[in-house]
Amino acid sequence: RYNGEPAYREWFDANYPEYASIYDAVGLEEPVEQVVVEPEFGECGEDTKLVGDTCEIIEEPQEGGGCLIATAAYGSEMSSQVQMLREIRDGTVMSTAPGAVFMSGFNQIYYSFSPQIADYQRENPAFKEAVKIAITPLMASLGIMSLADSEPEVISYGIAVIVMNAGLYLGAPAAVVYCIVRRKTRRQILEQQ
Repeated sequence: RYNGEPAYREWFDANYPEYASIYDAVGLEEPVEQVVVEPEFGECGEDTKLVGDTCEIIEEPQEGGGCLIATAAYGSEMSSQVQMLREIRDGTVMSTAPGAVFMSGFNQIYYSFSPQIADYQRENPAFKEAVKIAITPLMASLGIMSLADSEPEVISYGIAVIVMNAGLYLGAPAAVVYCIVRRKTRRQILEQQ
């Protein structure tokens, strides 16, 4: 992507000036020759076919897909938060077989509701800000995944992130509701005495 998309290269170079290139950032040697071959008119890319004068998708790509909710919340797929999610997904999670299986199942669930939420975010600025606030802890916890260097670490960090987020988004609200109900029940008992 760095070599094939000038806009992405410009964005990366502008946001990470401390690195000579993306290759420097990830610790790889830069290829000697970078040749970008633009498709000729009438040529389509991988997983597409030419129908009339447009390229249409013939099947879902194996990797990728957009981070629809985060993109709508942060306003651009080039935002640093969305880039972080993409890098964790493609560079860490999808680099392992268990991670690829997890992402396949996750994507089936995520893409069943995320387009509607993303559309509503674009229509309602207050909802967009609420979603941004709600996903901030999730974004922070997913940053842990960037520390994983091996398949066992991807699995163990992934489980830890899932448990943390389940506790945060399910356990904490359940505990608050439990405390409120308990306090209300206690108050009713005291009033009856």
